[in-house]
Amino acid sequence: MTKLSVNINKIATLRNARGGNVPNVLQVAKDIQKFGAHGVTIHPRPDERHIRYQDARDLKAVVYTEYNIEGNPQHNFIDLVLECQPKQVTLVPDAIGAITSSAGWDTIKNQSYLTDVIQEFKRNGIRTSIFVDPILQMVEGAKKTGTDRIELYTEEFAHQFEIGNRKGIEPYTQAAILAQELDLGINAGHDLSLDNIKFFKENIPGLLEVSIGHALISEALYLGLDNVVNMYLQKLK
Repeated sequence: MTKLSVNINKIATLRNARGGNVPNVLQVAKDIQKFGAHGVTIHPRPDERHIRYQDARDLKAVVYTEYNIEGNPQHNFIDLVLECQPKQVTLVPDAIGAITSSAGWDTIKNQSYLTDVIQEFKRNGIRTSIFVDPILQMVEGAKKTGTDRIELYTEEFAHQFEIGNRKGIEPYTQAAILAQELDLGINAGHDLSLDNIKFFKENIPGLLEVSIGHALISEALYLGLDNVVNMYLQKLK
């Protein structure tokens, strides 16, 4: 079975919008695991607009499944990961101030830099994954960095699926086949949802893990509204 890691950034966004500690990020992480998720993902950014660095430290004590920390490997991020010692670190080339991830690494241009960072994490027993577009040259470049896994950046697949183009999966299938030949583990994430996840899974050989946040939290809000509204109505009778 492909493992599901739930990204809880949006829970922190909701908390931060109001102040205080509702919803409680740590409790949500506990509950997600209790409900059956195989892991918890966070993506702290330098401005801490959702997950804060202290959240990353606090979550270490409550995540007993796979703990995955994503981010751009700048100095503060590297220090945080080494302090928290997650099971996996996923390196993402986010620009400072980016709303969300928008591209994979150029693993050829950044090969030396990525190699140095990955070696540091691996020396500390942390599994590494790097964000890549479904471009065969980028997968080959990823192998040369020494990473354990790649995470396929799936925004374009999700867009093509939404407009009815099922052939949009083909570059991802080919990238996954090459990754398997190169003995790279395969993760995936970005805009995967209840609508497209089954089709994606069926067409990606060797898919080990998906990381899903925005869609999953949005779907949970909507699918839970009926239940919660009626719970309030019962209380008000």
